[in-house]
Amino acid sequence: VNVVTMGMLANKIHLEFFFLEDFDENLFFLCNRICVITVAESHPVLQSAKKIKSVSYQISANCSRLQNKVSGKSKRGGQFLTELAPLCRIMCENGEEYTIYSCIRGRLLEVNENILQNPSLLQEKPSTEGYIAIVLPKFEESKSITQDLINQEMYEDIIFKRDILAAEQLNTDTSDPATLSVV
Repeated sequence: VNVVTMGMLANKIHLEFFFLEDFDENLFFLCNRICVITVAESHPVLQSAKKIKSVSYQISANCSRLQNKVSGKSKRGGQFLTELAPLCRIMCENGEEYTIYSCIRGRLLEVNENILQNPSLLQEKPSTEGYIAIVLPKFEESKSITQDLINQEMYEDIIFKRDILAAEQLNTDTSDPATLSVV
């Protein structure tokens, strides 16, 4: 799968799920079991107008997702990922860093090398050319993958409630004289 195929994502039959547990990621589950991982609209990189300085697929001194090599029909050689395996790190100009996780078990088929040269794709086109990686789950696990994920409606409900809680917290902090600093 490459950027051309990603541009056709809207024409393919797919299910869209979200992995929220503090990660704010999108998972497009295509009819051929291929899963495309992107940042969700609620991710801080997309919400706060932060400037992305760089993206790195170097996970540790001994592990780079760029070294992933797959071959053949069964995609042999792809790095095996667990749900919490880091895929990449996004570094912002303000010093903040975000780790993007696999969120599913499977073989890493591809990472998006285009975002290394043009990290702004993550913000400009997060669901297409700004995707993070493509993962192929094991055949026997592909049906159960979505059990720990949420659908669009649940995602919007959680984001709505999270925004309300954040607003209430902000109101509490500014209305409580004990939390205000004296200048």
